[in-house]
Amino acid sequence: MSQSSTTQPGAGPVGEAVGLDTPLGSFAALRRDGAVRVRNIRYARADRFAPPEAVDPDPGESAALQRTLFACPQPPSAADEVYGPQLTGATFTEDCLRLSITRPADLTGPAPVLVWVHGGAYVSGAGDLPGYDPTALCREHGMVVVNVTYRLGALGFFGSPEAPDGGGRPGGRTANLGLLDIVEALRWVHRHVAAFGGDPERVTVLGQSAGADLIAHVLGADGTEGLVQRAILQSAPFGIRGGRTEIHERMAGTVGDLDPTGAVEDVLDAQRRAAAAVAGMNDRSGMPFAPEYGRAPLPPEDELRATWRRRAPGTELLVTWMAQDGSAFVQLDPKGRALRAKPLVGPALFRLVSRRVTDALFRRGAKTFATDMADAGAAVVSAEITARPVGNPLGATHAVELGLLFPHTERWAEAPVVGPDGAAHLVEAGRELRAAWAEFATTGRLSTDRVRTGTGWSGGLRVVARS
Repeated sequence: MSQSSTTQPGAGPVGEAVGLDTPLGSFAALRRDGAVRVRNIRYARADRFAPPEAVDPDPGESAALQRTLFACPQPPSAADEVYGPQLTGATFTEDCLRLSITRPADLTGPAPVLVWVHGGAYVSGAGDLPGYDPTALCREHGMVVVNVTYRLGALGFFGSPEAPDGGGRPGGRTANLGLLDIVEALRWVHRHVAAFGGDPERVTVLGQSAGADLIAHVLGADGTEGLVQRAILQSAPFGIRGGRTEIHERMAGTVGDLDPTGAVEDVLDAQRRAAAAVAGMNDRSGMPFAPEYGRAPLPPEDELRATWRRRAPGTELLVTWMAQDGSAFVQLDPKGRALRAKPLVGPALFRLVSRRVTDALFRRGAKTFATDMADAGAAVVSAEITARPVGNPLGATHAVELGLLFPHTERWAEAPVVGPDGAAHLVEAGRELRAAWAEFATTGRLSTDRVRTGTGWSGGLRVVARS
């Protein structure tokens, strides 16, 4: 596998260097604000375009990496316009199959575990970004939180069309590699999290956007029975989940074979060309890289719903969407910005289009999935999140709630969608939402139908249905 990497300038994670003794050995860690964090534990190895291979934790390897932020190589993201510079200080490397574990500094017994799967349209982000710092959740609710990084874009979701599972010839690419990475990470958690104070019988998988979509696909994948028994799915793009055959075929035809030993920059260039080839093709083209059905470990598309329903009994799900999920995407579109700028009627038209995008991509699909799983025997809570910074013109838009769950003030102050005023109050404003997520992760239930935000924010969460 190509080991070349690049690093963006920026300070590494802060904290007091300490040791954490476990049955697996003594791990280097960082201690800050009542939590201890062990960063960059390798959960698997993988050659380029090949499935991940499980590895056991190595305290010696991770010791030197506590102040490094790893991310899968990826092109710059247009979403930075809304969410700010998410990857400042990141080391981009294909050797990115790593996870970080954060736990209370004074943890004495097995604690509920929350596994975080980040979003980013399958092409951007990393699990351990500052904006996903789980210190507050650990400190306030005694939880162990695992942040997972996986492969993205052409490195993670771009299988070769000739063979069902790719590989087997020069240039062959196994399909669904990013999904296989998450499956391997979850297996790692079930095997090893007890050594870090987590309870392997109380594991909740939490994902947002593409991360939530990945969790749903783990629920439908072959060989994953029991890996996800309790999950929180935030703003999964269920509305553009399937119907991707034409998209995949055109991208693969545009790019052809890719050298598994060449420069990673060549792969990223191919990713750009593939995305450009399908731009504007249909509503799926906004997220061209995604899981492929009928290729391991996923069943054919027309069998996925039956698999979900078969695994529904005994599963506990919290399914949410944002009240204005679509407004960020309308804002990122030049036509959307021009619409909003129209005199007098612009803001009203912007809200109307944003609602239509929210319904089409998020709200309707989330409700359908929640209802279907509940009818098949899952315990499901579905809820709409209306939380938003006061004065935010995009409202309760896509991913804005993440600042409340992971209140890293400095990082979210750089995000225009939150801003310095919204970020200044994140710890207090998100206290009830974090408590609700912790309650669900601990019990599989929510004891309230409404959650409120605090100073600097308005709205909260409203439960829509329960089963």
